[in-house]
Amino acid sequence: MDVLAFVIGVLVMVVGLAVSIALHEIGHLVPAKRFGVRVGQYMIGMGPTLWSTRRGETEYGVKAFPIGGYISMAGMYPPAKDEPTAAVDSAAASARAARRRGIYATLVQDAQAANAETLEGVDDARTFHRLPVWKRVVIMLGGPIMNLVLAVVLFAVLFSGIGMQQATTTVAAVSECVLPPGSTATECAADDPEAPAHAAGILPGDRLVELDGTPVETFAEASEIIRAHPGTAIPVVVERDGARVPLTLTPVENEVEVTADDGTTSVETVGYAGISSSVERVCEPIWAGPQAAADNVAAVVGIVVDLPARLYDTAYDLLTGGERDADGPMSVVGVGRLAGEVAATDAPILDRVAVMTSLLASLNVALFVFNLVPLLPLDGGHILVALWDGARRAVAKLLGRPEPAPTDATRLVPLTLVVVVLLIGMGALLFAADIFNPVQLLGG
Repeated sequence: MDVLAFVIGVLVMVVGLAVSIALHEIGHLVPAKRFGVRVGQYMIGMGPTLWSTRRGETEYGVKAFPIGGYISMAGMYPPAKDEPTAAVDSAAASARAARRRGIYATLVQDAQAANAETLEGVDDARTFHRLPVWKRVVIMLGGPIMNLVLAVVLFAVLFSGIGMQQATTTVAAVSECVLPPGSTATECAADDPEAPAHAAGILPGDRLVELDGTPVETFAEASEIIRAHPGTAIPVVVERDGARVPLTLTPVENEVEVTADDGTTSVETVGYAGISSSVERVCEPIWAGPQAAADNVAAVVGIVVDLPARLYDTAYDLLTGGERDADGPMSVVGVGRLAGEVAATDAPILDRVAVMTSLLASLNVALFVFNLVPLLPLDGGHILVALWDGARRAVAKLLGRPEPAPTDATRLVPLTLVVVVLLIGMGALLFAADIFNPVQLLGG
């Protein structure tokens, strides 16, 4: 393995992840500032701060580990009813008192104390919790939407810019003979029957134009016609050196095993010609990128829905050394390792760029879907709280009652802590699996 190329691949993915996180947080930052919310910090990464600078009222910085990011908005939660908004010392005193009342009260009070710090010296009109529900939803949706937009752009570059490898109607090679089923021979014997395409005069470089009177645009269409005519002579038109050449092809009968949708198998007799197609990168229509992103979103949603079972399978495979599901969950360590392996292969540079682009696009889809899970501290949890507030206000208005106060989500901190612990556990499991039992996409 080319160690330098491997390292470059990992670094490219780390930078790509950092950019994805940065854009995610910009998706929160821009609407927050547009709606007048005071933003104290915009940070990329977690852990110790490596660099920061202040622009106006906001500190912008980069932290050591590119595994997340955040913006600090004033008043994410309403102030505690029994706390002065700016009374940090009072909040600290109440926190000490809460510790004497139990762990639940302690967690809630600590969260309220931290929230009180963001409210200190800030006009109440510039706090997040005072915004209309739709503005709160827009701010929290901004991050995931940025990841989705980036994924769509990357898939569009992949499908419509770089192009996807497809079998074309240009003939790459023609077999000279038909080898017996299961044969490992690399050369034809004297008694091996001549391959139909070779007997018909088809040559490497010919482009298949028509088969059995039907124009073909893909190799799959040509293969389907050949398979449908075992033992039957069919007219073929190929393009050779700019001219159309008519030929006659008689596919031989070939028995293949076919698996039905219900899992049952059967043996069918199909036609075989003995040709292989050339593979080229074909740029697809501009809508192919968004369609790929949508398909990827659906796939990731399925993974998230089945996450407990998939994590169990990952843990089982880690302990037993079993082969992991390539479509299962993976940590940033696994994605980085795959990027390094791709960069270190002997494939053409364009092929490596295409795979890296696909990995980064899929990573952004995962960020989009996962952040919308309706649990705090994820963006989806904050959206759910905002929608709950909106529903309460709508009911109050319908019943002619005063508008209720914003929901104090700090009281959900114990549940949030459980979610955080589960996320840390999931991350630890996937990290271990990606190090000791990684997904094998490029061979063991």
